[in-house]
Amino acid sequence: MKKEEVPQDTDNLNEGKLTKLYYATDDKGHYETQNSIGSETETEVSRQAWEVVHEAVEDARQKVIQGEASPILYFKEKNIMTYSIVAGYVGTLSFIVWVHTKPFFFKRLSKKTLEKYAFAFRISVEELVNFK
Repeated sequence: MKKEEVPQDTDNLNEGKLTKLYYATDDKGHYETQNSIGSETETEVSRQAWEVVHEAVEDARQKVIQGEASPILYFKEKNIMTYSIVAGYVGTLSFIVWVHTKPFFFKRLSKKTLEKYAFAFRISVEELVNFK
């Protein structure tokens, strides 16, 4: 790829702040490094991926509001975490984290366990318990 062919999509999601390093040839055919802020394809794929994330977060938020899930589900989705990742922070099994996403079990969690979840999500226990 020639230097002038390195993609430079000015409409990317990172607003040009993050770049990738490409190797491109100059006029003499020598390889040089060239920064790229992305291509239209990368930007579109990133947009679609973020739409999926936002939909999952909104779905989780609605479930919490309707009493179908605990705030743990919302914060798990908001932080783009899996049950296994949350379990690693909390020091338990991923199945237990899944159980704690049920309102019945969430209401029975000890303060110590709530503190672990709050730490994992980088929020206060108050924010976790009083989800709005």
